Amino acid sequence: MRDVGLRRSKSVTVARRLAALSLVFALAACASLERVGVPPLTSAVPVEAPKTLAIDSPASLEAKRLAATFGGEYRAPAAEAYLNAILEKLAQASETPGETVYKVTILNSPVINAFALPSGNLFVTRGLLALANDSAEIAAVMAHEIGHITARHAYARAEREKEAAVVSQAASVIQSRQKGEEVEASKKQTLAGFSRQQELEADGIGIRTIARAGFDPYGASRFLTSLGRSTSLRAALVGQKSSADKPDMLSTHPSTPERVAQAVAAARQISGPGIGARDRAGYLASIDGMMFGDDPADGYVRGRKFVHPRLGFAFVAPEGFVLENSAHALLGIRNGGSEALRLDSTAVPAGTPLETYIGSGWIDGLIQSSVESTEINRLPAVMATARAGEWNFRLAAIRKGEDVYRLIFAARALTSEADGRFKAAIASFRPTTPQDTSDLKPLHIAIVKAAPGERAEELARKMALADRPLEHFLLLNGLEAAGPLSAGESYKTVVE
Repeated sequence: MRDVGLRRSKSVTVARRLAALSLVFALAACASLERVGVPPLTSAVPVEAPKTLAIDSPASLEAKRLAATFGGEYRAPAAEAYLNAILEKLAQASETPGETVYKVTILNSPVINAFALPSGNLFVTRGLLALANDSAEIAAVMAHEIGHITARHAYARAEREKEAAVVSQAASVIQSRQKGEEVEASKKQTLAGFSRQQELEADGIGIRTIARAGFDPYGASRFLTSLGRSTSLRAALVGQKSSADKPDMLSTHPSTPERVAQAVAAARQISGPGIGARDRAGYLASIDGMMFGDDPADGYVRGRKFVHPRLGFAFVAPEGFVLENSAHALLGIRNGGSEALRLDSTAVPAGTPLETYIGSGWIDGLIQSSVESTEINRLPAVMATARAGEWNFRLAAIRKGEDVYRLIFAARALTSEADGRFKAAIASFRPTTPQDTSDLKPLHIAIVKAAPGERAEELARKMALADRPLEHFLLLNGLEAAGPLSAGESYKTVVE
């Protein structure tokens, strides 16, 4: 499997930084916010569905594994039909026409991501579909992934990785461990450069393909521009400076400005702007009503508040935290990464005291004398502190039903003020009420037409987004600045 295209792009830099911060918590791999055996809200199978017995092929198993990693399949028949129609054109215009039959699967994830398998399975997240603005942009994304397959990038990278492993091992044995580490670092840098070159090559293949298929070749540069803006907005929300324009020698992807510049140059070699299909109205109609943001099955983030109706709990993060949710954990970050949090759950036998569990090794550096038994909103709990390297932790383990929920706050400097905020957030953990669930509704994309004289600011104010609604509106619609909108033009908004 090739971890291709957008998966490790700058659009998910902040999400990856959140995940990296969670590693300092040293949690057990089995921890999750999902309770095993509880089906998602949309998992009903029609009674009339035929029952079959079959053995999945390796390619099918890999496709299912990848889909599960990104929230499973999201059913949107109109969008699927629209994307598959584009894929048919791209397959015929590709550098190996007729060789592979491609089919798209939409993944139930708000992250911006796309990847493909040599079998022809192509995956795009609903988060990516929300960012794209017309048929040429989404065609460019899918043609980029097809480009990785036709150029056999997965095979080439696997061979380079094998070579790197052999060389570094030999250097370690023949010369010294230090020399081996130097060689390994050099090889990592070489592999990163090789991967960046693959991305640029796939961009070029994709642009030529969409042009041959009749789409606007500038769709690639437009989408990459939105990708960079998404990175910058997300970085601003968590108090970090965007580094999308800074070169990273060990990054596996070129910086967004570099990709945009090369994408524009490649398009100019084909035609001038304004030539080729874009079909903005048709594309937007195909994603009208699609879920936006968190899946209700994974809980809702609304500002600092997190509510999980299915698992039946609510929690409020301290002031200044930006939250990132998934089926596996709730992550948060504050002050550019100087503080972080993680909330997950794990199964602990009912007969195991929480005092015993918190000292069982699931967190490094536990200060045993700090362990304190308590109750949090009538739920049995223990609290403690820990220290590991430069990080200080405030911990809580809360028993609710069959599960133990683990709240971990990390700070480089655990001042009394910070510890007080962390304790107050832990005290906010409680069972949900009927009011919690009635107040929250899933977010959806709603396509609206601008009225004469209507401005971006007006539509932005109507969006169900608490943080920077105007900037989100401009980003989602590929607009450079606020102001008057084109009367009768379709625009994406986010509503409950």
